[in-house]
Amino acid sequence: MTGLRQFGAEEMARLLTPEAAADALADALRAGLDPESCPQRTSVRAPAGELLLMPAAAGGYAGVKIAGVAPGNPARGLPRITGSYLLLDGPTLRPLALLDGAALTALRTPAVSALALRYLAPAGRPLRLLLFGSGPQAYGHLEAVLAVREAAGVVVVARGAEGARKLAAHARSLGVPARTGTAGDVAGADLVLCCTTAREPLFDGRLVAPGAVVVAVGSHEPDARETDTALVRRAAVYVESRAAALREAGDLLVPEAEGAIGPGHISGTLADLVAGRDPLAARPSCPQLFKSVGMAWEDLAVAVAIYRAAAGVNSET
Repeated sequence: MTGLRQFGAEEMARLLTPEAAADALADALRAGLDPESCPQRTSVRAPAGELLLMPAAAGGYAGVKIAGVAPGNPARGLPRITGSYLLLDGPTLRPLALLDGAALTALRTPAVSALALRYLAPAGRPLRLLLFGSGPQAYGHLEAVLAVREAAGVVVVARGAEGARKLAAHARSLGVPARTGTAGDVAGADLVLCCTTAREPLFDGRLVAPGAVVVAVGSHEPDARETDTALVRRAAVYVESRAAALREAGDLLVPEAEGAIGPGHISGTLADLVAGRDPLAARPSCPQLFKSVGMAWEDLAVAVAIYRAAAGVNSET
């Protein structure tokens, strides 16, 4: 481990923007990476919450993220997500770098959403954004979305009023009109971003306008969801991987258990969008839902991009 390169949160943010991270994800998919064959996430219950192990190997590199999810940490003034990422040389499995795992997650997840929105969100006009949540993922998603689409305004809905006000103020500091609101504001939104720890639906899916896009990233548990059955049933649904979604995405598994949808309800994957295989890309008249659970290949692609950016090499996986 001698000479192991270490990357903290500030350096990672300086080396790779959310837009560049989205490019790295797209490059990995174009290079032939198949998310359907990605190893499953291993989850172990721990006294403080959940311990996750996420390994991946592709394109000359390998890596593993060890992440902790500790729901009680925010009350202690600590991050809810903890952990580290170990990047390895693929041919030799020699350790190359150790990255802040929470910072990697905070960068990777918005980048995945931003990549999907390049294909799903309408272009050519400013969009009305509704953002659920006020934690790190909400901030990250706001900045990532603004990198790929222009916003006409932002409405923030959060469990804590002070957190919602702070995020709205941050949006205004980025030059976007913003205010706090309620779940009913979903009716006027072009783009709804769900970045919460909610286990039950955040809003009435019947209110979502035809053609609007909903992104849900808050859960990877089969019994937790941010969107309701009404939305899922009427939406064109996109996921990172069919296999991962049908293991972990409560937003889809709960409606399936209710008999409202079947496994074939998924319209396409992120790889389909990047490859131009999406038959509904011409803006369907129904809502579009992108449900993300987070996958190990994404961590690897972004970690490699950071490592290569530090070395002055173009990001590739």
